[in-house]
Amino acid sequence: MKYLIVVAHPDDEVLGAGASIYRWTRLGDKVDVCIMSAEAKARAFRPEDNELEDDTHAALAYIGVNKVYEGNFPNIEMNTVPHLRLVQHIEKAILDSQPDIVITHHPADTNNDHLQTSMACQEAIRLAQRRPEVKPLKEFWYMEVPSCTEWAINSAMKLFTPNCYVEVGLDGVQAKVKALSMYRGVMRPYPHPRSEVYITGLAVYRGSQFQLDYAEAFEVVLRKY
Repeated sequence: MKYLIVVAHPDDEVLGAGASIYRWTRLGDKVDVCIMSAEAKARAFRPEDNELEDDTHAALAYIGVNKVYEGNFPNIEMNTVPHLRLVQHIEKAILDSQPDIVITHHPADTNNDHLQTSMACQEAIRLAQRRPEVKPLKEFWYMEVPSCTEWAINSAMKLFTPNCYVEVGLDGVQAKVKALSMYRGVMRPYPHPRSEVYITGLAVYRGSQFQLDYAEAFEVVLRKY
């Protein structure tokens, strides 16, 4: 299986699917990551450009990511970018990666860049309709990003509703925490949702929902039978 994870910022891919990526790649699946705003200039506790670049590639290499597509769209200002440019960046990644499954942010996330990325991704996954050389997708998923997805307070939008649980085991959770720790300034002490306690607890909770040994939850919104 080939996965493409499309995220707004560096570390979103680990927060949303890091343990699953670790599991998939160790089972022989391939995972690529498309990051829209690789520089993330508005990030709190942000390292220097070269440090963030090093952190990104170190974290993704550790969990087994095959290839990274990096964009330079403005952090927390993605709503100022023409929608078509966002779509075309994701389309280029899809064209090169040829994934079976694309995973991105839930559109009800509080972070506006997550919303813009999700909306652009929803458009980009239709690329196979226009480009016969592009392999049609098998599935399209949303993921949950701690410190953002659970803050979805826009009652006009349907909230994240998981219907797919990936068993990751304690080793997968530990790999996720280690990969996040490779991003300088990302982890926080408990009770922050980007703490080791919270991340482990969420994996316990999601696993217990489906009788699994720790899990990450996703919402499958399109599936080809």
